[in-house]
This record gives sequence, structure tokens and C-alpha cells, in this order.
Amino acid sequence: MPMAEKRDYYEVLGVSRSASAEEIKRAYRNLARKYHPDVNKQPGAEAKFKEINEAYEVLSDVSKRRAYDRFGHEGPGAAQAGAAGFGGAGLGDIFDMFFGMGGGSSAASGSMAERGDDLRQDLEITLEEAASGVEKTVRFTRLEGCDLCSGTGARPGTQPEACSMCRGRGTIRHTQNTILGTFQTTTPCPRCRGEGQVIQSPCGQCNGSGRIRRTRERVIRIPAGVDSGSRIRLTGEGDAGIRGGDPGDLYVVLFVRPHEVFERRNNDLYCEVPISFATAALGGAVTVPTIAGQERITIPEGTQSGTTFRLREKGIPDLNGRGKGDQYVVVKVQVPTRLSADQKHLLRQFAASLGEHPDEPHEEKSFLGRLFRGEK
Repeated sequence: MPMAEKRDYYEVLGVSRSASAEEIKRAYRNLARKYHPDVNKQPGAEAKFKEINEAYEVLSDVSKRRAYDRFGHEGPGAAQAGAAGFGGAGLGDIFDMFFGMGGGSSAASGSMAERGDDLRQDLEITLEEAASGVEKTVRFTRLEGCDLCSGTGARPGTQPEACSMCRGRGTIRHTQNTILGTFQTTTPCPRCRGEGQVIQSPCGQCNGSGRIRRTRERVIRIPAGVDSGSRIRLTGEGDAGIRGGDPGDLYVVLFVRPHEVFERRNNDLYCEVPISFATAALGGAVTVPTIAGQERITIPEGTQSGTTFRLREKGIPDLNGRGKGDQYVVVKVQVPTRLSADQKHLLRQFAASLGEHPDEPHEEKSFLGRLFRGEK
């Protein structure tokens, strides 16, 4: 299914964004029973079943769901959802869907290491900085391993103890006899919540979580050519992992401030430059702004207002190193609003040489007639 056609995963399962894990699983079971290809032979049922499994694979996984909530379908791990024929539905989910039990492959992963969350930090830059590249300092807050307890969550001098209920495994195994045979299921231990250990004396600094929130600063290099929406990934600068898991990443999302002179269109720049009536009529050289400074361009005689001049490679560098964009200068002829008596006399002579008479009523719509009266 193309990315542009993907529906919101919460909409696919018919649950709210605040739905609990149990609500998501219940909704998945009901929909999977209804659209499973072995049960539903209607056209489109198989595609619907794959879409349901794809949504469930992401929303049933804590880390994938967090990434999806932050970044949508482009979130880390979300793009791989549903790659297999049954998406995230493992053997245990298939048995659970039809027989109300899990297979032996659905072992709980509560006692395993868990990767930290990815973080996002927005950063605003100028158009000049986007064109030339710049170094910026970003300030962000993240969860780090507690230095007082070394991330164990236990008060210094003590250690977490193995859970007596699950004997440190983090899971409880259940055996059930069915007409298909004997099946074993594993669930997170209710006493230690899948941790495999309990903390009798929590650390006073992190309250037993093993992580504390701190503010950090990092200097990042922003390459030339970025635009609003560009992202820079800082690997390992996100939240610390749990139970020895890897840290998440920090994504710096860039926003380019609107410019008072230039309008950016992809890698090209556009600007308007005023010129006098005399320059437009007689031609001449004028100074125009560019993103890197000023340039002189030649205006041919008889240039009309709205004429566009192209300055090659005076635009924004391509982010992938494929040259630069161009700059387009649109000239606007300025009509004087106040003329001296001598200037009016000269313009009347000029109009007469063209066969125009600005003072006569039937000529009042001519360009020189408007110019003579100071109209635009």
C-alpha cells in the first residue's frame, strides 16, 4: 500500500489515540476474526486483514507506537509494519484470535532491554543561514541514566532483588489443554511488571526509575541548502534506554524564517526591484540584491514593467551537492508622483513627439497622460 494511501492506524482499528494496550488488542481480535481470509471470502477482505495487522503491529509495540505518535507513518520502525503476509500477527496472535489463547512464540519481552524514546527539537534559521550553512547550538531536555544509583533505581548501597513470583524471569508461564493439544502462554509478571526484579529501597534521586531528566546543549552543523521541514538526526542523543537498552535519537527539525526581500521556490529565489521610467525607457545598469551580496545587471532600453531577468546560480545550493538554483529579478517601473513644471514641460514635448496630447480629454487614458498627471 503506498505511503500516501495509508490510513491512520488508530482509525484502522477503530480506537482512540489514548486507547490502552488491552483496548487495542481487543479491537484487533474482533476485526481480525471478521476479515481473516479463511473466514471472509468477500473481495478486499485480504487487503483489509493486512491493513489491520499492519496497524496492530505498530500500536501493540510500545516503542513503535511512540515513534508513530511522534512522526506518523515515517516514524522509526513504522515503515516496516506489515511487510510479512500477516503483518505483526505472530503464531501466538493467530491462535489467540481463533481459540482465545497464545502460542509458545508470544513470550513477553518485559525483562528485555528497551530502547529509549526519540526526541524532537524545532530550530528556526534565516534564509541566509540556509543558503550558506551554519553551526547552531540546540538546547533540549532528555532522560538520562541516574548517576546516583547508576541506573539501577535502587538506593546506593542496595541492589534490586529478583522477583520471588517469577524468579527473576519477568514472565509467568501458563499451560492450557485444548482439543488441538497442550499450549503454553507467557504473560508479564504482575508483581514486578515484567522487570524480573523488585526494588525494596528506591533511589532518592530518581525515585526508583533509574532515569532522571536533564537539559543538554549540542552544537550541530546545518548544511547549505536545507529548507523548512529538513531534519537532522543526532544518533544516541534521545532518552536513555531501559534495562540497558540503547538510547533514542534526537531529531532537529528546521524552519526557515520568511525573508523580507526574497521568495524561495525550491532552490530558486525571486525578488522585485524598482527601476525608474527613464531607466526602463533608455536602458542602463542597476544594482540588485542577491543572497550573497549585490550584483549589477543591465536593463535594455524599452524594458516593460514586470520583465524578469535570470541570474544563473545565484540561488540556494542543492542539498545533495547538485549545483545551485537561479535568482529571478522582476523589475517594476516606478511612475513619478510629483513633477516640477520643467519636468512636465519636457514630458509634454516628448508626448507630442509621439503624437500624444496628455492635456486633451480623449488622450487621458494614454500612458504619458497618466504619467503627466502623476497617476499609476
